[in-house]
Amino acid sequence: MDIAVGSGNPVKRRAVELACPDARVAAVAVDSGVSEQPVGHDETLTGAITRAERVFETGDYHFGVGIEGGVASFSTDTEAVASDGNLYLVMWAAATDGTRVGRGAGPSFLLPDRIAERIHDGEELGPVMDDVLGTEDIATNEGAAGVFTGGQVTRTDALQSAVTAALAPFNCDLY
Repeated sequence: MDIAVGSGNPVKRRAVELACPDARVAAVAVDSGVSEQPVGHDETLTGAITRAERVFETGDYHFGVGIEGGVASFSTDTEAVASDGNLYLVMWAAATDGTRVGRGAGPSFLLPDRIAERIHDGEELGPVMDDVLGTEDIATNEGAAGVFTGGQVTRTDALQSAVTAALAPFNCDLY
């Protein structure tokens, strides 16, 4: 089986490889169609779906997979985002076979207030994390998820669960 993931990020490619150990996985960078720092579940999921659809069209693949990380609140009050300690790192994945689209979310992690405040002020999570930690390009390493969990759940682990969930409709006859 041939799968393309719509990103050049090695962490995202590895997440798909772990979710589909018998597949050949190609990483093809495509535009998400959303902002660099997606805010809200809708924008983050839209980015994942757009990546999946765009990468599927780039070659002869069984599936296209899109993965998008963002920040979102679980509050229904958009004014409460980041102002009430309710801003989370979220991740969404989408998979398409050209006809159907499966969607799945990974775990979410509450952002520490000092990081959430900077995101609320318009900064992106990856660079903020790098600044706070004194690292470079955390998004291609353990990610914020790895930092927040003391390495118990890496970014790869979290994205793998989202990809597995997105592929569920293609792997189970109940859908």
